[in-house]
Amino acid sequence: MNMRTQWPVLPIVAGLASGLLTGCGTENGESGGDGSSVVVGMSDDVLATDPASGYDPGSWLLFNNVFQSLLSFPKGATEPQPEAAKSCAFTDTETKVYKCTLKDGLKFSNGDPLTSKDVKFSFDRMLKINDADGPAVMFPTLDKVETPDEKTVVFRLNTSDATFPSKIASGAGSIVASGQYDANGLRKDGEAVGSGPYKLDSFGKDQAVFSVNGNYKGTAKTQNSGVTLKFFHGDQPALKQALMGGKVDIAYRGLTAGDIADIEEADNGSGVEVVEGSSAEVQHLVFNMDDPVAGKLGVRKAIAHLIDREALIKDVYQDTATPLYSIIPAGIAGHNTAFFDTYGARPSKADAEAALRADGITGKVKLTLWSTPSRYGPATDQELTEIARQLNDSGLFAANVKSVAFDQYEKDIAAGKYGVYVKGWVPDYPDADNFTAPFFGNGNVLGNNYSNNTITGSLIPATAAQSDRSATDKEFGQLQDIVADELPVLPVWQAKQYAVVRDGVYGLEYCLDASTVFRFWELSKS
Repeated sequence: MNMRTQWPVLPIVAGLASGLLTGCGTENGESGGDGSSVVVGMSDDVLATDPASGYDPGSWLLFNNVFQSLLSFPKGATEPQPEAAKSCAFTDTETKVYKCTLKDGLKFSNGDPLTSKDVKFSFDRMLKINDADGPAVMFPTLDKVETPDEKTVVFRLNTSDATFPSKIASGAGSIVASGQYDANGLRKDGEAVGSGPYKLDSFGKDQAVFSVNGNYKGTAKTQNSGVTLKFFHGDQPALKQALMGGKVDIAYRGLTAGDIADIEEADNGSGVEVVEGSSAEVQHLVFNMDDPVAGKLGVRKAIAHLIDREALIKDVYQDTATPLYSIIPAGIAGHNTAFFDTYGARPSKADAEAALRADGITGKVKLTLWSTPSRYGPATDQELTEIARQLNDSGLFAANVKSVAFDQYEKDIAAGKYGVYVKGWVPDYPDADNFTAPFFGNGNVLGNNYSNNTITGSLIPATAAQSDRSATDKEFGQLQDIVADELPVLPVWQAKQYAVVRDGVYGLEYCLDASTVFRFWELSKS
């Protein structure tokens, strides 16, 4: 797949907290806590152990703990800081040459030294393999990687890209041991050799087992002796039962909004506690601009005037969500409320009808909303059904919902078979660029045949070249206003991360922030 359109940590939405936790442990990687192992359960899967392939939240969870990147996001932070690197910086004013110097004494978990050769190998390999389910799509600006010496890496970009540091701080920047990976093909044995705080001891259908990497040298200070990650393959009731029965210490990614509400309302003797964190995860309705129905601006405007996000939050997500009125989520620099300003917060049949009539549409609009049952959250089908009901109750639409398995869903989108469909987005890095360039830039990943010359020719290049990210607000604001007017997508909600932890397990609050990095090393158990 071409984007991290995975189903969310929870289909629960809220604005990002502005005052997040900071700090990121010590430099020596020594273990802390009492050394107990922690068991984490999640409902979705880890699709890859090879960083050249995985581009889903489960795989990146593994990558962020087993592999190092040159930079990383400290807990609660949106600015990357040195990790395997001692220092990194652009060496030119055009943000096209990025130089990193490695720390001394870096080693992989198998004892092999980590040098600039491994960094170059990792990026060259990822780009050469160019796996359809991998992160190579994130690096269209990377021209070549040079290694003047064992400690120095120079990235030469073909276009200005001030977000490059954030990209290499993500799971896409994972450094693999050059002697342990094929330069031309993916690793198939389910093993991994990295230099991160943990090593992967075993990986199977139902669980992955991690232990502390004694060779690690970086910013993380491990608070446990290891982590076992149990997979529940979309079975939310089984995950909840395992949590309540003490078979897992933490339930992450997969409990429903109803589960969370039930646990929060339970008495204090339940032995479990809900922990919430911030997230920049979003969900949109997407419109195929070439569709004979959804391609009409009047239809799209009518939907924008009729959708009742507040009702969706109340009826589907049980008041554990906040509506989204922007393509850039709250808490990310550059966010505005263009859709609120243009279409309002409350449904308006009069405005919807006026939009249809202005486009020459006088009869009921026949429309199918396409969904997929689990990829974007266990309540996605219910959400789309509620949206169809809202449209039909206006008397202006005859809408229905069809839900298909994700593999077929993606193929049909690529073939242009759907007029209106749903997409979720887990950010690769917490910058407005990651919510705009993939959706509205050249070759956008939504598959909806949308393009705008001002966005692709002016706004995206201007924001990409600006190293001072706070100076991009004007351009990002203009971009959001254009999208609100032309309506290739309709923002619905922004997620807030929730996980549930058993008594005696600590540190989970340091694992849930806008960076989407779930930090095993912060977890401890008494």
